[in-house]
Amino acid sequence: MNPPHGYQTDEDSIITAVDGRVATIRINRPDVLNALNSNVMCKILDAATAYDRDPAIRCLLLTGNHRAFAAGADIAELSQESYASMYERDFFAEWDRFAQLRIPKVAAVGGYALGGGCELAMMCDIILASDTAKFGQPEVKIGCIPGMGGSQRLTRLVGRVRAMDMILTGRMIDADESLRIGLVSRVLPANELEKEAAAVAATIASYSHDIVMMARAAVNAAEQTTLDAGLRFERQTYHALYGSAAQQEGMAAFREKRTPNF
Repeated sequence: MNPPHGYQTDEDSIITAVDGRVATIRINRPDVLNALNSNVMCKILDAATAYDRDPAIRCLLLTGNHRAFAAGADIAELSQESYASMYERDFFAEWDRFAQLRIPKVAAVGGYALGGGCELAMMCDIILASDTAKFGQPEVKIGCIPGMGGSQRLTRLVGRVRAMDMILTGRMIDADESLRIGLVSRVLPANELEKEAAAVAATIASYSHDIVMMARAAVNAAEQTTLDAGLRFERQTYHALYGSAAQQEGMAAFREKRTPNF
C-alpha cells in the first residue's frame, strides 16, 4: 500500500523484527513523538497484514519508544484536508483493517498514547503500559472529535461516563488511572515494559494459533452481540474444537503431565 499522492514518505517510520513466533512493529518517528500520518498507517498495515498471513507468526507486538507510543495523528498532515478530501478517501477507514486482523495483538505503551495513539492501542487485544504512560483523547482541544474509533472503543472499554469525561474535557490520564478504569491490563516499570510485553506475546504465540484466534473471536463477540447470542457462539465454538489436533494434543499432554506441542 502506498500513501496518498502528495504526502512525504519516511522509509524508517517503522522498524520491524521477528523473534521466534512473535513479530514486532515499532513506530519510529521520535522527532514528532511518533505521530501517525498516512505513511505510517500504510507501513503498519502492510507489515501487520503480511504477519497475519504468515503461518510462522503467532502474535504481533506493537510499540513505540519510552517517550511516546504515538502522540496522536499528524496535525501537519490533517490541517491540509477538507471535507471533500476526507469524505472521498474515507479518511482513517483503513485502520479498521488493522483492528480486524485475526492475529493476536499486544500493545506496549510507554509515554504518550494520545488521540490516534490511544485509538491504535485500543485496536490491540492487550494493552501493557509503563508507569510513565499517559492516555487521552484530546481532539476537542483542536476542534475535532476522535476519528479512529475512540468514541466507540473507549466507551466499550471504560464505560460511558468515563469516556465522556475523557473525550469532552480532553484530559490525559496516567497509567494508574488507566489500569483502574480498565483501559490497560497491566502497568509495569518503564525499564521492564518491553521485556514483559515480549514475554506476554511469546506466551500467546506458544499456544495453538487456531485456538487463540477462536478465543479472540469469542471475546470480541461479547461486544457485538446479546448475551444469549454470545453464549451460543462460545458454546458452538467450544463444541467444534473437539476432535481438533490442538484439543487432542492439549488434553493428552495434561493427562501425561508434559508440555503440549502446539
